[in-house]
Amino acid sequence: MLTLKAEKRDKSSKADNLRKAGQVPAVFYGKKEASTPISIPKTDFLKVWREAGESTVVTLETPDGEKESLIQDVSIDPVSGAPLHADFYVFEKGHKVEIDLPLEFTGVAPAIKDLGGSLVKVMHTIKIEAMPKDLPHNIEVDISSLANFGDQILARALSMPAGVTLKEHLEEVIALVAAPREEKEEESAPIDLSAIEVEKKGKEETTEEAPTEEPKAE
Repeated sequence: MLTLKAEKRDKSSKADNLRKAGQVPAVFYGKKEASTPISIPKTDFLKVWREAGESTVVTLETPDGEKESLIQDVSIDPVSGAPLHADFYVFEKGHKVEIDLPLEFTGVAPAIKDLGGSLVKVMHTIKIEAMPKDLPHNIEVDISSLANFGDQILARALSMPAGVTLKEHLEEVIALVAAPREEKEEESAPIDLSAIEVEKKGKEETTEEAPTEEPKAE
């Protein structure tokens, strides 16, 4: 279980001062949780964030007790890449949660390996429902069944872990194999040598037949 120790912070405290002190300003909220400003040690947050992403339950240890949550959003400094602020969504105890999980494509598709096709990932996340304790980090998609161009993997073919319910339409296309694109060489029009010769000959004749001026009488 991933855990972060969170301290309540005064809304009047400056976020820059917290960051200089090695803390990440944050907030947690939920359906039945009031928005509460907190701060978390930066080193601890980075470690948990790398492992949890936005699809794994993180337990916040607060002065008011433990809160099961997801990292909902993280603001990043565009220059340094350091986290500036984090949002945590707290689950309602005893209730299932519906979220989008990332898809992880595994296996080798014969249509890609042997035929040179391309894998088209139609969906990158998928909606599921589960109790917080049953939430997986991602959903795996085995592409080894894709043997021919045009083969597809539908949502109904996905294997859901125990306690997880798929909330997508069963006929949704997850991925497919596209045939390689044929690169056609541009055909240049053949040069008509006879036309060039005729044109050249015509110019020569025009030059030869041009009248010469007679010298003017003085």
